[in-house]
Amino acid sequence: MAILVVYLVLSAQFESFRNPLIIILTVPITMTAGIYSLFVTGTSLNVYSQIGFLMLIGLIAKNGILVVEFANQLIEDGMKKSQAIIESSLIRFRPVIMTTLSTLLGAIPLILSTGAGAESRFAMSVVVFGGIALASFITLYLIPALYLLIEKDD
Repeated sequence: MAILVVYLVLSAQFESFRNPLIIILTVPITMTAGIYSLFVTGTSLNVYSQIGFLMLIGLIAKNGILVVEFANQLIEDGMKKSQAIIESSLIRFRPVIMTTLSTLLGAIPLILSTGAGAESRFAMSVVVFGGIALASFITLYLIPALYLLIEKDD
C-alpha cells in the first residue's frame, strides 16, 4: 500500500506514470543492499534496523528524483531524451555524491558508539551506512539505464 501511495504522489509530481516507475524500481536494490549489510555484520532485523531502511529508501529515492526531474527539465528545453539523461546524470552527480558522503560520515559515530542504547543505534546505522554505500553507486548507473529503457527516445 505504501509503494502505491508513493507511486501516486510521484506521478502527481512528475505528471507522468512512467517517471515514478524508474524511481520505484530502485527500491529493491536499496533493500537488498541494506539486508546485505545486516548479514555481513551479523545484526538482526529489528525495529531500529527497519527505521534505517526507511531512511535508506528515502535517501535513494531522493537521488533518483534529482536525476529524473533534471532530465525532464532538459527535455522541456528541447534536448533529446538520451542526451538529457546523460547530461542530468553528470550535472547531478556532485549533489548525489555529497549527500551520500555526508550520510556515510554521519553514520560512522553511530556505528562506533558504545554505552547505553549503542546496540539499537548500531542496527540502524549499519543499514544506512552499508545500504547507502552499495545502493548509491549501483543506482548511479541503474537510474539512467532505466530512464532510457522506460522513456523511449522520440
